[in-house]
Amino acid sequence: MIALTRLRVLFQAAAAEWRSISFDDLQFWHRSEARLAFLWLLALTLVLLVGRLLLARRPGRHRIVVPAILKAMPRSRASFVMYAPLVLFVLGLPFFFLALADPYSALVSREMSFPGRRICIMVDASTSMRTPFTAGSLNRRAATDAAFFTTVAAAERFVQLRMKSHFRDLLALVEFGNEAYVVTPFTHDYDNVLLSISLIGDPVEFSMFPDQGTIIGRAIEEGTALFKTFKFLDASGNLMVIFSDGEDTRAMIGGRSLDDIVESAFQAKIPVYLVRVNYDRTKGQVIPDELWIPAVEKTGGKFFAANNEKALLDAIAEIDSVSTGTIDVRQYSSQQSRFAVFALIAAGFWASAAALKVGIPHFQKLP
Repeated sequence: MIALTRLRVLFQAAAAEWRSISFDDLQFWHRSEARLAFLWLLALTLVLLVGRLLLARRPGRHRIVVPAILKAMPRSRASFVMYAPLVLFVLGLPFFFLALADPYSALVSREMSFPGRRICIMVDASTSMRTPFTAGSLNRRAATDAAFFTTVAAAERFVQLRMKSHFRDLLALVEFGNEAYVVTPFTHDYDNVLLSISLIGDPVEFSMFPDQGTIIGRAIEEGTALFKTFKFLDASGNLMVIFSDGEDTRAMIGGRSLDDIVESAFQAKIPVYLVRVNYDRTKGQVIPDELWIPAVEKTGGKFFAANNEKALLDAIAEIDSVSTGTIDVRQYSSQQSRFAVFALIAAGFWASAAALKVGIPHFQKLP
């Protein structure tokens, strides 16, 4: 059963590859060798034919005597079927020589669909993130209980959840304070994203972060610009996840209103999920909550008041559960070998010819 399944998958892959081949774009690594082999086979065939004609034939040794067949007897209409093995063998020859020439496509592009989403993860690294946030199981590696290190651990947990769910997300990492900085652009490489998160979570790196304030609007602006740079604005499955203490009351950022910035994210169809990490502060107990709750909900996202470790873990799990769907990407590959599909077709023709000739007595008769 497993063997049949593998054969079916092999033939389906070969059929898909055959449909994607453009003969005008094919190039060959061993064109000269294939041409030489063809000429050699042609010359050998001619030599054998000439030798056969030149050799003397004696009755009783080189010829077979058969009973006479009356002309009145009708000729079988299916007699041509006797040549089916020979026809199949000849049909396989062109594909054999194409495979021998080792064909390849110089540049191949194909559309691929994967379960997952395009997610931009944003971590607040401002001075206010030094306030304590106790998270015994989540934040085991950090020397202190600073909220920043807890959010770094939360970002790592979120990426690990995506990995366990076998998604093929495109993830990006942004660190922000007064300004926002792209640490890792969009990539399928989860390990690269985890490495970047661990690097920004280093205590020395955190102490050297230049920005002291918290401007969440800058992060949303930078995230929207990042989606635009990668031309993802017309795609579905975009998402921003912001980890911050929410200590930001700015309604104007760089001459733009917060409503204008949020509207840009809404128009780009990028919902914003803000996880406000502030210990023992429930929803509404932090003054900026009144500003950010309607702002993120306007984008189609959600505001989470993570006031303890359980609430933080629940927020991560909920965001992970809504972050499903598919993303369509165009993959490019250079010098993709096309040998296998031609070799498989030639082998199929020849195997069919051999099966007819050996397995069915009818094809072993003289025509």
